[in-house]
Amino acid sequence: MTEQDIAAADVVDEHTDGEQAASTDGGVRDGDVRDGDVRDGDVRDGDVRDGDVRDEADIAADYIEELLDICDLDGDIEIEERAGRVYLSVSDEGGALHVLAKPDTVSALQELTRITVQAETGEFSRLILDIGGSRDARASELQRLVDTAAERIEAGAPSAALPPMSSYERKLVHDLVAEKGLHSESEGEGRDRHTVVTR
Repeated sequence: MTEQDIAAADVVDEHTDGEQAASTDGGVRDGDVRDGDVRDGDVRDGDVRDGDVRDEADIAADYIEELLDICDLDGDIEIEERAGRVYLSVSDEGGALHVLAKPDTVSALQELTRITVQAETGEFSRLILDIGGSRDARASELQRLVDTAAERIEAGAPSAALPPMSSYERKLVHDLVAEKGLHSESEGEGRDRHTVVTR
């Protein structure tokens, strides 16, 4: 083997550390298509997007199920997809899930579940998690906040600011405000982003 051959072999070794290198025995270069693989834009047995949603839902459901096992809690997991977004609902009949159903806890678990999905799929997750009816309870709370803001506007206040909340909750607030014939806009950045209601 010449010095040039040795140098070339060293380059291949460095480049393929942790990857599958091309070889004459059927190896596949990173980025090549194996049998059954789908390139971006290709379609395999129907809509690829539907498969992506199922993958996201399955990963999220497995994560939540493991969490419930760790907490020694029983719960029924239901998966629904609406407008391309996965909704994961966890319910039980005995009310034991109340320990996980507090808004801050649900938000934290939702974020952890999204991170888990992203780590598995490489795609940003927008899934919504509901535990023990927490979303319905939060929706009722948002309705009360909007009602109070509307009362302040009717009493003569030029505007009424609501507390910071997630983009999903702000969307619900915008819809609730619009139903009252008022106007709303999101202001602030990051965790401080909130909704301001005006006439």
